Amino acid sequence: MTEVRRGYIEAAGARLEYAWSGPDPGTAPTLVFLHEGLGCVSTWREFPNRLAEETGFRAFVYSRPGYGRSDPVELPRPPDFMEHEARTVLPEVLRAAGISRFFLVGHSDGASIALIFAATAATAREGLLGLCLEAPHVFVEDITIKSITEIGESYRSGVLRQRLLRHHGTNVDGAFWGWNRVWLDPRFREWNIVNLLGAIDVPVQVLQGVDDEYGTLDQVAAIKEGVPGLVWMRLLDACGHSPHRDRAEAVLAEMACFIADCSANLDGRRA
Repeated sequence: MTEVRRGYIEAAGARLEYAWSGPDPGTAPTLVFLHEGLGCVSTWREFPNRLAEETGFRAFVYSRPGYGRSDPVELPRPPDFMEHEARTVLPEVLRAAGISRFFLVGHSDGASIALIFAATAATAREGLLGLCLEAPHVFVEDITIKSITEIGESYRSGVLRQRLLRHHGTNVDGAFWGWNRVWLDPRFREWNIVNLLGAIDVPVQVLQGVDDEYGTLDQVAAIKEGVPGLVWMRLLDACGHSPHRDRAEAVLAEMACFIADCSANLDGRRA
């Protein structure tokens, strides 16, 4: 069984929980996992450890401010909250953790943060080797607003809250309503990062469930059209908004293959 080392780091004025697994620091690149809008370290379950084992890389998972056992965040979240995470928080997390060569593995909001980081984070992105994205958002769609409105009703009923409580503890209400209300904020309706995609200069993989209740294939098409380089795209049948849970084996194989190809190309350029 993979050893997992847990702790806290200080970044962007907050104490953030993290988990490490895989080879010792300095011996392999790192897979940095960026969770969804209701996620945290524990919601990834065993997937980071399994991908680390499959690739021989390290896995680093952290909970953003306001999630899991990290420090709470001031609410309401502003419409540019993902830009702040990508440009300010993530670079500080990488420095605090001593991560210099890495892939970003992002899910939903985390995938959007990965795209923004790859396009705009200046010197912090110098060690970025590629992006593995699940169900990314690059603009707001009607289906997203509809599903987020509906999940608010589920949370009010108490069932979803109980499920999330074991992951977020005292952060649970702030994590849920901070995410829910910013996405439903009328100002957020204009959020769009398509114009940033042309600045991305690393390989990109997009995995999208055909039954995703939070986004359509238009998101994938926009990324494929906007990113100048090669975009690896895979549509997954019988899969909703969480590919690494709905189609775990397929996602593990796809990501491992993408990472291996990227690594081989990098090694070839160094030779």
